[in-house]
Amino acid sequence: MSNKINVAVLGSTGYVGMELVKLLYNHEYVNINFLGTESYQGVYLSNIENTKKYTKLPLLKKNSSFDPSISDYVILALPHAVSNKYVKNFYDKIKIIDMSADFRFDDINTYELNYGNEHSCSSLLGDFIYGLPEINRLNICKARNIAVPGCYPTSILLPLIPLLKNNLIKTDNIIIDSKSGYSGAGKKFNIKNINDNDSLNLYNYNTNSHRHIPEIKQELSKFNLENDLAFSFNPHILPIFRGMMSTIYCDLNNGVKKNEIIEILKNFDQDNYFIKFLSNNEKLDFFSVKNSNYCKIKIFNHFSDDKIIIVSNIDNLIKGASGQAVQCLNLMEQYEENMALT
Repeated sequence: MSNKINVAVLGSTGYVGMELVKLLYNHEYVNINFLGTESYQGVYLSNIENTKKYTKLPLLKKNSSFDPSISDYVILALPHAVSNKYVKNFYDKIKIIDMSADFRFDDINTYELNYGNEHSCSSLLGDFIYGLPEINRLNICKARNIAVPGCYPTSILLPLIPLLKNNLIKTDNIIIDSKSGYSGAGKKFNIKNINDNDSLNLYNYNTNSHRHIPEIKQELSKFNLENDLAFSFNPHILPIFRGMMSTIYCDLNNGVKKNEIIEILKNFDQDNYFIKFLSNNEKLDFFSVKNSNYCKIKIFNHFSDDKIIIVSNIDNLIKGASGQAVQCLNLMEQYEENMALT
């Protein structure tokens, strides 16, 4: 295969956008032909570590100057409620991969209730495929428009959906405790919240009111049609830059044994390149997923035989955002799914 596809990135100077450019820059079949931003126009983009400038890539230009006729794909790393305004102009002129929440929801009222903004093209919600490849691979392969899931939902949905599909866990009291590096809050995050005079801080926020809750509920409910779904969600910000860990406490359905959970997750691993189920003697931590597109999952014993503890780790900037976008692009173009991803 010799023909490269032209890809534009809007929002290329945010954390997610910079990671996305780094991945695409090393993609054998991608030519980055536009880099958009709301700042720094007329200069070369630097990598996220600020150790390299991409002098072989186009100079940064204003997002609004992008002409969709020059590219095969546009990937939007823009804030929520901003992406939809661009998509309205680009739709049906180019393939779209959006990393905001603007096209993740099936119901516009849910979006507006949780993101507090009117949507400029809500009629297009049904034309976007939810971009979770391990769950929605066939639909992604046929899609023109992708809505990349949020980082917390990715870390939660991947271990839970296989268990729901096989009716292995009760759904009325799932407890989810998640922790994220501060890059998930974006460049405007006040670092003094977690580091003040060399004292480090950890804090929870938006417990049971986080904007990702309806996204998680929407996608879990698709595999839980007969039972009530209730879960609590307590997210935290850690004093580290990247990484995400979700610890999930579940009650097993009557008669279900832990070995059945393990078997399902092992099969899920075997069927999906970027899922790794770890046995009890393997360590699971933030270092093990850093800069990778893997979701690593491990099961821990509960003192009660009818309960389990699941730990799911991802890099929030890669599998939780930019890497998942590239994974979707690979599927849409029928490339190897792991092209440019580690």
